[in-house]
Amino acid sequence: MASQPVSRMLRRVLRSSVRGCSSGAPVTQPRPGEPSQSASEELSRRRQFLREFAAPFSAFLTDSFGRHHSYLRISLTEKCNLRCQYCMPAEGVPLTPKADLLTTEEILTLARLFVKEGVDKIRLTGGEPLIRPDVVDIVAQLHQLEGLRTIGVTTNGINLARLLPQLQKAGLNAINISLDTLVPAKFEFIVRRKGFHKVMEGIHKAIELGYNPVKVNCVVMRGLNEDELLDFVALTEGLPLDMRFIEYMPFDGNKWNFKKMVSYKEMLDTLRQQWPELEKLPEEESSTAKAFKIPGFRGQVSFITSMSEHFCGTCNRLRITADGNLKVCLFGNSEVSLRDHLRAGASEEELLRIIGAAVGRKKRQHAGMFNISQMKNRPMVLIELFLMLQDSPPALPNTSSWDPLGIQGLRHRPSVSNQVSTLWKRCLIPQTCPFAQRQLGSGSPQRHYSSHPDSDTNPKCLSPKSQASASHSGTLPTSDQLTHVDTEGRAAMVDVGSKPDTERVAVASAMVLLGPVAFKLVQENQLKKGDALVVAQLAGIQAAKLTSQLIPLCHHVALSHVQVRLELDSTRHAVVIQASCRAQGPTGVEMEALTSAAVAALTLYDMCKAVSRDIVLGEIKLISKTGGQRGDYHRT
Repeated sequence: MASQPVSRMLRRVLRSSVRGCSSGAPVTQPRPGEPSQSASEELSRRRQFLREFAAPFSAFLTDSFGRHHSYLRISLTEKCNLRCQYCMPAEGVPLTPKADLLTTEEILTLARLFVKEGVDKIRLTGGEPLIRPDVVDIVAQLHQLEGLRTIGVTTNGINLARLLPQLQKAGLNAINISLDTLVPAKFEFIVRRKGFHKVMEGIHKAIELGYNPVKVNCVVMRGLNEDELLDFVALTEGLPLDMRFIEYMPFDGNKWNFKKMVSYKEMLDTLRQQWPELEKLPEEESSTAKAFKIPGFRGQVSFITSMSEHFCGTCNRLRITADGNLKVCLFGNSEVSLRDHLRAGASEEELLRIIGAAVGRKKRQHAGMFNISQMKNRPMVLIELFLMLQDSPPALPNTSSWDPLGIQGLRHRPSVSNQVSTLWKRCLIPQTCPFAQRQLGSGSPQRHYSSHPDSDTNPKCLSPKSQASASHSGTLPTSDQLTHVDTEGRAAMVDVGSKPDTERVAVASAMVLLGPVAFKLVQENQLKKGDALVVAQLAGIQAAKLTSQLIPLCHHVALSHVQVRLELDSTRHAVVIQASCRAQGPTGVEMEALTSAAVAALTLYDMCKAVSRDIVLGEIKLISKTGGQRGDYHRT
């Protein structure tokens, strides 16, 4: 670690009676050469601390509470090739003009300055850092900085397998990969993009190249992926992974809800029911993670307790955003522009004063989860891809009396870890990973769920009222011959090789009569398993994609669109399901639509069966079909 003589550090920090800048918003930040502001109470306390407890570490990176900031996170870009729900809104975020982003030389200039003052670890973040064209060159130049011991990257893994050999050669020696589910369909739902197998390939490549541990970050959200905790942990039996479970954190645009957050203690209880021998590992200095290990397992498990048990007291992190602002706290909304001062020709001494003032004003801890959720702050993608800081836990709802994950009745499967590890080594996935359950908070009397963001205005999405009035718009001639048997009466798949490719669309529906008790729980989103409508919608989407694997003589169809809509019918205490599928090809998609509606209905039954056994599934039917040789069909 780079260090300086104590006398030199104290001369710098005490050189003038006032600081030359504020750690607040850039509008209050004096430009180089302007009169500096009066010393704050925090600065006085900081000076007193340094007089009494001066240590061989840069005074400019030591705050008024004695925390040494030796870890710098640099965002290389605001852009990302995914749209993770906890990180940014679906519509994306306004991006900073390219001219206002830090150049490569500016990034390296700031990195040199921080390393010279004592930073010994730099992590490159984003957005997604690996989409920056010169990321390998940046790593190589950082590797030349004397005193820098660790260069890491936090990535979504999409480009990792392709770039990692070059990055390793350039000097990258730490990797964090984001992965929130082991179910491909759920992955697409969470990140709003494809790419699951590319992430798996990236993790496999990191293990192959000898990274140990390979850190895997998983943001845990109630009703979405907390049911996969055991599957993730099982991977650490045969693989050198540090499986890091992160409490869901509030940022602009991610619609944070306390009910979505699964606390560290709840996750730990879940794991200990499965592995009572789980043991805690000693905590490293300034670590953000609480680490645990199952005896005999190669890897370990960690928890980032930003929301329920903050680690502000040992925080040693600073952040530079892609547009050059210094953030001393992930959850703070105060920033100071280093870019503006660099471009105004500030000297190294002036930059150190600016940095020192910002660090000196860093608060003891952040505002707490509920206050944070109300604060104006950047969306996470504009800061970086994850991690850090929080407040004392509030009174949590009592969860000990019920078992939302079904863990209490789960029996250990000795072979699960070996099976999953083998699949991972082949860049595949466990086939038995359960579907998530998602709880979005208390429901409203008119709840509905649709897989289409504009479903309320989509003319192809029929409501229960419009179904009754649907009519024929064409003919659908039937045949007096079964098409799936040969001349000898044996089952056979129809040959569609000579049929032309046309756009095929089909809509199917189903109804689930829940009864008044189960209906009310679904309507108010009070089922202990989670949000039944969301789980059913996910199941319907996956079922449509897997129809050819469920129905033996169905052709595999490359669907271009699947939409599942569920609406509550209070007059019949029922849920009306409608599934529509679209594809370009030689065969229709009515089976995909029917399978989607049927599986969504079965999933609703499964979600509600603990409440009532009188649930009735019915009215599974084709509503419309277009694009086939026999003409269009619309049910009367």
